[in-house]
Amino acid sequence: MTTLVTGATGFLGSAIARELLRDGRRVRVLLRPEADRRNLEGLDVELAFGDLRDRESLARALDGCPSLYHAAAYYSLWSRDRKTMYDINVEGTRNILQAAQDAGTPGIVYTSTVGCIGLLPDGTPADETTPFDTALLCNDYKRSKFQAEQVALEFARAGLPVKIVNPSAPVGPNDIKPTPTGQIVLDFLLGKMPAYIDTGLNLIDVRDCARGHLLAEAKGIPGERYILGNRNMSLKEILDTLAAITGLKAPGIRMPYAVAYAAGWVCEAISDWITRKPPAIPLGGVRMAAHHMYFTPAKAVEHLGLPQNRVEQALEDAVRWTRDHLISKN
Repeated sequence: MTTLVTGATGFLGSAIARELLRDGRRVRVLLRPEADRRNLEGLDVELAFGDLRDRESLARALDGCPSLYHAAAYYSLWSRDRKTMYDINVEGTRNILQAAQDAGTPGIVYTSTVGCIGLLPDGTPADETTPFDTALLCNDYKRSKFQAEQVALEFARAGLPVKIVNPSAPVGPNDIKPTPTGQIVLDFLLGKMPAYIDTGLNLIDVRDCARGHLLAEAKGIPGERYILGNRNMSLKEILDTLAAITGLKAPGIRMPYAVAYAAGWVCEAISDWITRKPPAIPLGGVRMAAHHMYFTPAKAVEHLGLPQNRVEQALEDAVRWTRDHLISKN
């Protein structure tokens, strides 16, 4: 059978496409004609040109596909065009799920984010039932993804068999943009992290995260959410692990949050009013870092069989790939 994957030119989406191909499935990918196709090089996939804002192109892309993995999103912690972010993340999700409903697609997996999961005040790992505080919606990306997840839940309540996965912070090879997690690896290797702030993330090997999507399709319950994560690590622990992998020195200065916030505010003001380019320190990212984003993947491990391979190996693979593809070629 043919599976349609949206977002397959990106970090996680391309990993999903690879996992599907490993399982012997035929893959069709939705992409815009001008999309960066480096993550599709060497993959035996069918190209379907379209746009999440173009409903007719979505109907064509879904034709003959009994399964859909909707992993596409406008992912940025700063954007000059906020309307486009909501058009793609929220209305685009509505469009692709409506197309799937019209086509009678029986297998649907929607990629949300742990940014839509609540956090516990004491920093202990949260799960899918943790109450969500909308005050955590500290940037347009998180707000748009929260609204998009609500759209997916609405379709599920109306009977569409959509399973929802909430990845934490995937790490590994092929992070071409890179994502914020990949940017940590790149900045560390380039010596651009003189200090760190007291925050934390849940990391997962991107290949395990991709496999979790396939497991959700096979074993998940429609309308249910599954956190696809692995290990909770403070930023200091992540940097110390990178130091052990590379032999480079980890930053030893802890920056007060107030200083990081002020720097983010200044950088974003310069971007908004002067350079019109992404800020060196996105204020939205600083606001996210005010919380330790710690989660438990116990539900996905128990009910789906989510793999939990060593995060250290994923970081080592990310370092190797980043050196070979993002540093040595520049």
